[in-house]
Amino acid sequence: MPPSVWLCRLLLALILVTGSAALPRAQEAFEGIAGNPGAVNVQAGSGEAGRLLGLPSDSGIRLGGVLVSNANYLASGGNNSGTASFNNLLDVGLDVDLDRLFHIPGASFGADMLRFDGQPSNQQAGLVTGYNGLTGPPPLDRTELYQLWWRQSFFADRLAVRFGKLVPTYDFGNVVRPVPVQQEAALQIPAVSGLIYTPLFVNPTILGALPGYYNSAYGVTITIAPTRRFYTSIGIYDGNGARGTQTGLQTTPVFNGYRFQIGEAGIAWLLGSRHLPGTFSVGVWDQTGRLLALEPKAIITQDETHGAYLFGSQRLWRGRKGDTGRGVSGFMQLGINDSRTMLATRYVGAGMTAFRLIPGRPLDSFGAGLALSWLNRRLGFRKTEALLQFYDQLHVIGDVYLQPAVTLSPEPGEKTATGPAVAFTIQSTILF
Repeated sequence: MPPSVWLCRLLLALILVTGSAALPRAQEAFEGIAGNPGAVNVQAGSGEAGRLLGLPSDSGIRLGGVLVSNANYLASGGNNSGTASFNNLLDVGLDVDLDRLFHIPGASFGADMLRFDGQPSNQQAGLVTGYNGLTGPPPLDRTELYQLWWRQSFFADRLAVRFGKLVPTYDFGNVVRPVPVQQEAALQIPAVSGLIYTPLFVNPTILGALPGYYNSAYGVTITIAPTRRFYTSIGIYDGNGARGTQTGLQTTPVFNGYRFQIGEAGIAWLLGSRHLPGTFSVGVWDQTGRLLALEPKAIITQDETHGAYLFGSQRLWRGRKGDTGRGVSGFMQLGINDSRTMLATRYVGAGMTAFRLIPGRPLDSFGAGLALSWLNRRLGFRKTEALLQFYDQLHVIGDVYLQPAVTLSPEPGEKTATGPAVAFTIQSTILF
């Protein structure tokens, strides 16, 4: 897509945010959105597309989508200081309640199509882990069947099995998802953060092995949730992504000895007299097959690799009764592996988000995050890479959001890049 089209789209969003007052919603309907909804939300968009086509919310058929566009300017450092880049993601999803429509108890079906057009924003900045979570490995212009799954639940949804072409980052390592607090919707942490950097969506110690945005993969996820505050999930998927295969572009399953296997358990709680919701999860994973990587002077090989991670989020403060959506939340992430071929071996991340703190702007949020990765020096990288990012998520109108962000990396991981690298991003998100 030509840069002029991107600039027009972003200019339109700027006009909307400066020339239109944000339309108020009921506080109970407020839900912050992720910096990349396509990476962490099982259902695409708001479902408005289906309602406009005459499919009411109780029809059993949901059609929705999300359009995310961002423009980036590398102000200093990196590999190409002074350059601009543009990325665009369109994700359209169909969800069908087979229980309601065809009386198949506990069954549902989903399918998503994804279109991405982008540029190598992270490579321009020399950042191994990525300050822009919208763009990933090439090809950077792709149309793919993103999801195609059947979900079957048992025992009042205490056991659920989802199989087909899946996005495992929805179910594993997903620090962004809201905290489940039974039916107390007003106490939930919404999307825990609107940060746009890649480590928020996939722990760098699993990056390249765990299937996810935009390389979904065929497999199965099993979740046991005896209560709404505790869950255990296990998953087995096509693991060819660890050897560079673009599994998102595959239309048929491939099982050839490369498997990615993962398990995670988590718990949620209400803290103190103010009933502040929080959650904590821990996971372990295993990648099978013979793994290869190119270092500057040799080829590195390894048979299988393993790792572990944990993450948590906590509402730190919330408003008084009648405005419980107002407040501040925080999150943390850790990760480690024994890999000789992956990009990072250890990781620590943390961040904070404030909701509804600006008078007259009930749907705005802003926050910051820090991501520190210990890189695999065998691959010719520097020892560590740190990302510090600030963002302000502005509600424009309806389901349209505009989000400026600034990212600082004192010393990018690629040795060819200079530091500090400073990148400015402006991102528009339209849910439908």
